[in-house]
Amino acid sequence: MSTVSSGKPRTEDEVIEQEQRVPLFNVVLFDDNAHTYDYVIEMLCHVLLMSTTEAFQHAVEVDTAGRTVVITCERPQAEFARDQIHAYGPDWRLPQSNRSMQAAVEPAAAS
Repeated sequence: MSTVSSGKPRTEDEVIEQEQRVPLFNVVLFDDNAHTYDYVIEMLCHVLLMSTTEAFQHAVEVDTAGRTVVITCERPQAEFARDQIHAYGPDWRLPQSNRSMQAAVEPAAAS
């Protein structure tokens, strides 16, 4: 008699082990001088459905540190989020803003 595995975990420990093997990726937002705090907050609320408070914290971090990790998830979702950030468009508040903010997908550090 042969046993056929469905590939699905059967126990809670197997579920946890499988989830721990899935590589995670950070979506990193980079600072520039062509976008206002209001733009960053508006964009993060719209694209990533963040609260205004959380989006503001990211706006402060990207301004002071030059970058901020806005989400950590699996690669397809990270690439989609990055693409949505790139598609958001320029900041209408600033005449010198002619493109969206820059974002990248980077492997998350293993914990």
